[in-house]
Amino acid sequence: MLPQGAAQSVRTKEWLAPRRVAGDASPDGVQYLLDHDRWDAEAARDVLRQWVIDTLGSSDGVLVLDETGFIKKGQHLASVQRQYSGTAGRIENSQIGVFLLYASPAGHAFLDRALYLPKSWTQDRERCRRAGIPDDIDFASKPALARRMLARALDQGIPASWVTGDTVYGGNRSLRLWLEDRAQPFVLEVACNEPLWWKSFQYTRADEIAAALPEEEWQRLSAGSGSKGERGYDWALVPLMRLQPSEEARRWGHYLLIRRHRSTSDELAYYVVHAPRDWASIETLVRVAGQRWKIEQGFQAAKGECGLDDDEVRRWGSWHRHITLALLAHALLMAIRQENHQKKPPARQNSVDTPRTQAADSAMVMARTRHLISCASLVGLATKASVPGLAMPLSAAASPDGHT
Repeated sequence: MLPQGAAQSVRTKEWLAPRRVAGDASPDGVQYLLDHDRWDAEAARDVLRQWVIDTLGSSDGVLVLDETGFIKKGQHLASVQRQYSGTAGRIENSQIGVFLLYASPAGHAFLDRALYLPKSWTQDRERCRRAGIPDDIDFASKPALARRMLARALDQGIPASWVTGDTVYGGNRSLRLWLEDRAQPFVLEVACNEPLWWKSFQYTRADEIAAALPEEEWQRLSAGSGSKGERGYDWALVPLMRLQPSEEARRWGHYLLIRRHRSTSDELAYYVVHAPRDWASIETLVRVAGQRWKIEQGFQAAKGECGLDDDEVRRWGSWHRHITLALLAHALLMAIRQENHQKKPPARQNSVDTPRTQAADSAMVMARTRHLISCASLVGLATKASVPGLAMPLSAAASPDGHT
């Protein structure tokens, strides 16, 4: 079963409600699946992650961290409160989800998700129980949630050469040290006032290091292509000091990567880098830093086409179920687009898509979407019995004590 909009055509803006895909006359079956049916959203998440490994896995893979907001009304939805939402660019009544995406030359797709639970909730256990939040769910910061998701992905053996993310994650020293302990290279954004060891074991702010660099230290490089062409910036790479008592520790380098806007030279971004010295060319690090835009593209596609933010559920478990299904749908659509892109012949000059070709593409997407529904039996999503309102039974056994 897909969330609202998950079966949107690759070429058209026609929205296909989940009950239409499943053959339902009402949304009752969808609500039953999300709120009451017995299936394990975490098992589904694990299958999604394995599918991404099998389909997109590459030695050049990058794990990308970010969060997104879900603007809501009311006070009874799990984890909702007035808080800053990057989606709205201001403080709003919202939920915040932390996400992990995998990007490789073969494409990109989400791996994991976590709903951020503010302290205002964890300090009121009765409110948590009314929203279906288990008693063993305590407060965890966004970097702590990110660390758990990274651990699950890395422990599952995902081929990821790098981790990247914005200042929410790069500014957390505990997360950076944990990645270092795992010998996991990263390019993580930090704030301008991040204290760093440069030239000595005295702290220097990142922006002070940037200001001290001569002009010849900067190079003009592209961080990848965007909707308006190449993302060209000026970049500089600065080695940092680090206590490295062992030979193995000295094999790793620590750097500050600085990005400067070409037209507004006072607009800078800063990244702390931890990597084997023979990996740390500025061209490679710029490419990794540019992968962070992939998760922004992922959010846009998952919300616009897969109903990521169209849930109408209140409970903790239901949120995770809805989001997991939306991420499955997004992964499917990304695979379809990648396959189409690889198979599509060069376009003829002045050629246009006919209604017949558009209908064929829509039919293919619908066929793949129906396949995703049937794949529920493969990923352990449902009970052995038919679910009321569903066009087909979902036949995998599931844990009867899963949270809803």
